Order: sequence, then structure tokens, then C-alpha cells
Amino acid sequence: MTRAWDADPVVLTVAVTGADVFRENNPNIPYTTQEIAESSIEAGEAGATVVHLHVREDDGTPSGRPELFQDVISRIRAGSELLTMVSTGGSNDMTIEERTTGLEASPDISGVESGSMNFGDETFITAPPAGRGIVKRALDAGIALEVECFDVGHVVSAAKWLEDGVLPAPLRINLVFGVPGGIDASPEALDAMLRPLPSGTFWTVTCIGRHHRRMIALALLKGAPGIRTGLEDVAYLERGVLASSNAALVEMAVEMTRSLGRDVADQATTRELLSLG
Repeated sequence: MTRAWDADPVVLTVAVTGADVFRENNPNIPYTTQEIAESSIEAGEAGATVVHLHVREDDGTPSGRPELFQDVISRIRAGSELLTMVSTGGSNDMTIEERTTGLEASPDISGVESGSMNFGDETFITAPPAGRGIVKRALDAGIALEVECFDVGHVVSAAKWLEDGVLPAPLRINLVFGVPGGIDASPEALDAMLRPLPSGTFWTVTCIGRHHRRMIALALLKGAPGIRTGLEDVAYLERGVLASSNAALVEMAVEMTRSLGRDVADQATTRELLSLG
């Protein structure tokens, strides 16, 4: 019997700070490890079960210092059961070594890019050998992986990694829309990104900027196993209203999920759906 498209609860990831948004965009973006941890825990209490992490210096400068990752993950684990995911994207001016220091904090999950792209007026480079190297380092450390895909070719490359045994099943993919230089935020773009996904893929939808709510709603109606929100992705709760916190954005996503007839995964169910022990 075919499983209903909306049978499983939705895993909600919160991206609390990022590397490309600042308090000029929203004064409530957390910078310090204490602020990032507290904002993560509050978002978990609002319904998120996975937190996607970047770290910063106290003045907001994007950082790759491993001790910052270790501190923030320690603080989060002391106050919640959230699954921790580190970015290996970092910021555009970081080396691959600087982008991968979060692995030293033993997170539950690591992101990895499966390709390069134009990023606004700059170029964000993740050469295939570098991406495969991140995968190997994470797997050797017992860290699960999520592939961050900003265009259709990135999805195709991730599927090839699975086919070639570079990545173990199940494949976890975050489909990112609305980044300047990446795929646009539209219904047609979502269909294009879904087309190459292998059967059994756990996919999450992220949308940067003004179409954030629309793309999350569309993803939920398409049966997305996961959605992502947070101040890394969007500054506004609704038009003209700055989000007061990551928790406020999570509350919005929870309300939207339930209003569309789907349930939000709890922590135990999230581990099961992500195939994490």
C-alpha cells in the first residue's frame, strides 16, 4: 500500500545566526556563544528539534574558531535535547580548513556542499575533492551528514555521491532557495530540485528572504519531510514585522505546519526519521 504523502511528522530545523546576516538586518540576531545557545534552546522549546549552527566573534564577525563551536554545542546540550548540526560553509573568505572546525565539536550532523556557486557578487568554492574530504572526515568521526544544495546540479552531484558510495544511505539533503546566484524561490524551482532526488531521500526546504513563508508552505503541501526557519534565513516574521527571536520564527512554522494538516516531529521521532541512533 502506498504511504500517504503527509503520513510522517515534519522535522523542524532552526538556523539561528548564519554568517551573512547582521544586526543591521535584524537587531535580534545572536552573536556570542551564550546568545546562540540560549536562542537555540528557546527555539527548541518552541518546536524545533535540529539546530543548524555557525559561530561568531562577540562583535558578530563570522568565525571558524573550534573552541566557539565546542562552547556553543556544550551549552546547547546542557540545556536541551536538540540535535546539533554544524555548517561547513562558514563564510566566503574562509579556507576549507577554517570551514570545517565545527567537526571538532562532535556535532550530531554536519552540513556539506556538493558544489560551487556564484554567491551574490562573489564566488563560493567547494571543489568536489574538498566536499568528499569533508564527508570522509565526518563519517570517520561518526557524524551524520546533510548535503546543502543551492541549485539542481548540486542535487545531481549529491545523488551521484550516494550512487558511488561516497555517502551512505539514507541521503539527507537541504534544498536552499532564494540565494542570489542559486536557484530562485518558486514552485517550478522546487519541482526541479525534487526531480533528481533518489527514492528514500530525507529532504528539507530552506528559503532565504521574502518568499520564506510561501516556500515553506509549498514544501509542506508537497510532503516535505523537513522544513527550516530561523534568523539566518529571514529577518521578518511577516511583511514589515521584524522577527523578535528564532523562537518566534519557529512558532510561525509550527502554526503553519499544523494549519496545513501536518504534525511537527518531537525529538525522538526526529532521530527516527533522520535515521540517527
